[in-house]
Amino acid sequence: MSLLDYFRSNKKSSTAVTAKERLQIIVAHQRGERGAPDYFPLMKQEIIEVIRKYVQISPDQVSVQLEQNDDNISVLELNVTLPDR
Repeated sequence: MSLLDYFRSNKKSSTAVTAKERLQIIVAHQRGERGAPDYFPLMKQEIIEVIRKYVQISPDQVSVQLEQNDDNISVLELNVTLPDR
């Protein structure tokens, strides 16, 4: 085993861990949108566009979740990470 093989093996394992974490985030995000209405993705995009009129943000800085409880009440939760000024 050469010295270069040692460094390559560490890099591959960290890449695999990063890929696994990203996949878990994507799966969790999709599970959260499963019970959402059909208009939800479009509404989220329009909310992002309105915020961009005032502040430059990326879509991953916005989190929109729709929660429904047993009393047929829907709650729309919007979290936006704003840039520092």
